[in-house]
Amino acid sequence: MPLKAVAGSATTAESAKTRHSGESKGFVEEMRFASMKLHTKEQSKEGEKRASQPEEGSVVKWEPTIEGYLRFLVDSKVVYDTLEKIVANAAFPAYAEFRNTGLERSANLAKDLEWFRDQGHTIPEPSSPGLTYAQYLTDSSAKDPQAFICHFYNIYFAHSAGGRMIGKKVAEKILNNKVLEFYKWEGQLSQLLRNVREKLNKVTEGWTREEKNHCLEETEKSFKLSGEVLRLILVS
Repeated sequence: MPLKAVAGSATTAESAKTRHSGESKGFVEEMRFASMKLHTKEQSKEGEKRASQPEEGSVVKWEPTIEGYLRFLVDSKVVYDTLEKIVANAAFPAYAEFRNTGLERSANLAKDLEWFRDQGHTIPEPSSPGLTYAQYLTDSSAKDPQAFICHFYNIYFAHSAGGRMIGKKVAEKILNNKVLEFYKWEGQLSQLLRNVREKLNKVTEGWTREEKNHCLEETEKSFKLSGEVLRLILVS
């Protein structure tokens, strides 16, 4: 083989080696790969992480409580309220792309909490997991758009997938199969997600490789903070 061909092959091999998983399909696919790696095998067949927290095990084995679920819903609303406020105020112009996507959850959660109140349940005050995450989103959105976009993606897309499954299983166990508004969307969810996926790819296509890597590295923080909110479901 000519020397030039050998050199060319080496360069191609090196390029392939450094290519990020999903890169050819757009940055959202890279974020999805980074996210799936942090799932456990119990959560997804693509998961690679070993379960170390109660909420990381199979949802089928969960023993949720009404009290814990209410805490989860209240803290989730704090997080979604914050996300929607950040997007509405748009400290960075790119955030404005994600207004009125149809994925917003705050109003739906307000209806659910009102339903629980009507059933005679006391609605708790927001607790540390939700308040901590909301503050982190506020701080990072003002100075670190790559980090914020990572959280935005993971929060909304996780809820549309694993979040729905969790909602269904919890409803079977403690809500007589009632489907909360939190798990309902106007229009086709698949189309809403497709639209947001396109917007995310558009917003991130101008990022440098370093900025993209920084965004991907934030995935672990996103999982940690959202996991602490999710864990509230299992609190008695």
